[in-house]
Parts: sequence; structure tokens; C-alpha cells
Amino acid sequence: MSLYERIVVVDSQVAGVAGDMFLAALVDAGASAEKITSAIKTLEAPEFGYGRVNVDVKRVVRKGFQATKVDVTSEKNPRKNSHELVQTVEEATARLNLSTQAKRYASNTVRTLVNAESIMHPSGLEGAHFHEVALVDMPAEVIGVAVALEELGLFNSKVYATPVSVGGGLFSFSHGTLSSPAPATLAILQSKQFPFRGGPAEYELATPTGVALLVNMAHEACICYPAMIAEKTGYGAGQRDYPEMPNVMRVIIGRPLTSRLASDEVTVLETNVDDVGGEILGNVVEHLLKAGAKDVAVIPALAKKGRPGFIIQLLSEKKDAARLSRMLMEHTGTLGVRLSTWDRFVLDREFITVDVEIKGVRRVVTVKVSRDLNGQILNVKPEYEEAKTLAIETCMPLREVLQIVREAAEKRLFGGKENGMS
Repeated sequence: MSLYERIVVVDSQVAGVAGDMFLAALVDAGASAEKITSAIKTLEAPEFGYGRVNVDVKRVVRKGFQATKVDVTSEKNPRKNSHELVQTVEEATARLNLSTQAKRYASNTVRTLVNAESIMHPSGLEGAHFHEVALVDMPAEVIGVAVALEELGLFNSKVYATPVSVGGGLFSFSHGTLSSPAPATLAILQSKQFPFRGGPAEYELATPTGVALLVNMAHEACICYPAMIAEKTGYGAGQRDYPEMPNVMRVIIGRPLTSRLASDEVTVLETNVDDVGGEILGNVVEHLLKAGAKDVAVIPALAKKGRPGFIIQLLSEKKDAARLSRMLMEHTGTLGVRLSTWDRFVLDREFITVDVEIKGVRRVVTVKVSRDLNGQILNVKPEYEEAKTLAIETCMPLREVLQIVREAAEKRLFGGKENGMS
């Protein structure tokens, strides 16, 4: 099956992102307001200190755009330090019937938030406090978003996010007057190496809670939307109306454009060498394949000072990348290996065996059969080494042996009917 059967795009390039906007956009996209409200009301437990918690979900208009708005208030609003906030979120989510993914997301989000705040405080987590005034908002929004993501089934989706608009200008809070983005917001974006841009208006458009929710959900940043078929769209409204633009963020939920192909992630390892001979390269390829590389290629290149060289490129599982990188260094003497992770479309593969007889020689040959997610066969390929052995035994050209084995496999698979292969 596909690693990612659904695609999500979080678009915060117009009016930034805040916790209430994020939660409201997910409600607007179909998450149950009742379930989210019930989950947030877990914070009414006496040990959390908030008293009666009210969740108000309503439709509003922002510069002509209809959107959902979520407000969370409490009769009591105790100031919590970072340690207390982490404890509140983790204990509250532990009481809910949530998956491990949802609980982990909530925990990672609140810890990202408090770690960023603690950077600005010499006393560390215990002394850190937050510049967002309504402290009940933080745990409520983190819990609410975790519940919404689970209900919409988005934890197993591929999540893209546009660069965050952080606004601009000056604003005042507990530390005095500072420019946007707030220090904690900037610290979170920096820690996750997440892209952002100033504007499009001189307001604080991205809050620490909003970006903490975002960076712990998104797999990849994108300027343009990926190829997808949209199924749901949600608009979450911010607190204020701005004259420059609609104060909304948008979440789009859909599916990949090519839904008949499975997909997975592969790590690509590359290095350049200009002092390794052909015999060594052949040996390196052989060792890497035996050690678990999915594929290895050696590409001729023109190296520095005009010397002829090679690019050694291999595909591996992420868990094998460090081990194969070290092997590449040991066998070639290279000083560094580049790593990148790519999504790829793949065909499901199975192996069958067929009996063939050529010139009186009867053998069983393995054949690899490749199918899409609908089960349609797209390729039938005899295993090279077995076909090569049969070609030597029969003194037949390899290409003819491959064709005979392939036809025998197709006859078994399709029974002489039109196979419909591409």
C-alpha cells in the first residue's frame, strides 16, 4: 500500500498561523467540534486549576471570506511555568482515548513550545513564562489540534506547509517592545529549519503556539502546492480583521494525483571521487549491494582541475544510511557523503517460478512480477543470473532466453489472454 494515501497542505502564507486559527481550520475541514470541545473540557479537572472551560465555535467573515473561529476561555487562568504546562498537556491527553501518535504529537508540540521559551530565560523551564496572555489557550489548542488531526485521519498523511508569514512591525508584551516575529516564534522556526517570510502586514501574524503546532505536523515546506486532488478545505479565522488581507489560514486535505502507484521514502547517498580506479569502483559496487544498498550507480564526471572523476550514487533505507556511508568512505577514501531523502513511486513486486525447456534442457527460472495498487501487471522480468546460466548451458543468446522465459511467465499469468500491460 501507499506510504501516504492522503496529502495535506497547511497554507499560512497570507495571515500567518496561530493556535486558534489552526484548530478552527481543522474544524472547518470537518473535524467534530463536539469531540474537540469534550477533549478540551478535560482541562476542567481541579488539578489543572482552570475552573470552568468554555469553547465557542462559530462562523465569521474576514474580508468577505467565511471561516470558522474558535475561542477558548476559562473562569480561572492560572499562570503556569513550562514544566507545569507540559505536565498539564501530557496528563490531559493521557486521559483521552487517543492514539499513541496523537499523544506524541501533543507532547512534542508543547515541548517544542516550552523549549523555545526557555532559551530566553536563564532559570530554564521552571522560570519560563509566555508572552501569550490567555494561558488556557495553549493547552486547549494543542489538545484540540491533536484530537482534530486524529479524527480526520491525518497522522498518516504527507503534510506540506507553505513558508509562514510572520508579519512585521513592533508589539509589546511582558518583556517590553520587540519586533515580529516574537523571540520564541523565531526560535521554533530556527530549531526546525522551517522557512518563513515577513509581511504582508505590520502585525504579529505567527504565534509561538501556532508555529509549534505547524512544525511538528509538517513533513516538508513548499512554495507551490504539490500535485493533488483536493477533497476538503478548511478556513480558520484569527482574532482581528485586517484591512490588508483576510485574517485566515487554510488547510487543504486531498489525495495524491497518482493513486494507483504505491510510494515510499528512499535515502540517496552520493560522493565524488577522482582518484579511484575502475577495479576499485567495481569492488565498491559489489560490496555495497551485498551490504544492503537498493541500487548503486557510478556516473562519469569532470572533477576539479579538469580531472576525470566519478559520482557514486546509491539508494538505501534510512536506517542503513550511516552504515553504508561509512562503508563508502572506507572503500573509496572519500571524505564526505551527501544524503537526501526522496519520496518515490514504486510498484509492488512478487516472484514466481516457471518451468522452461530449451534445446532439451529443462530448468525452473524465477521471474519478478510488478503490479500497481489495483493489481494490474506492468512488468514481467526474468531474473538475470538464472537466465544467463540457462543461456550458457544451451548455447543460446541471452536475449532469446529472456524472451522465452518471459513468454512462459506471461502464459502462466494471463492464460493466453490479452495482458493489458503498458
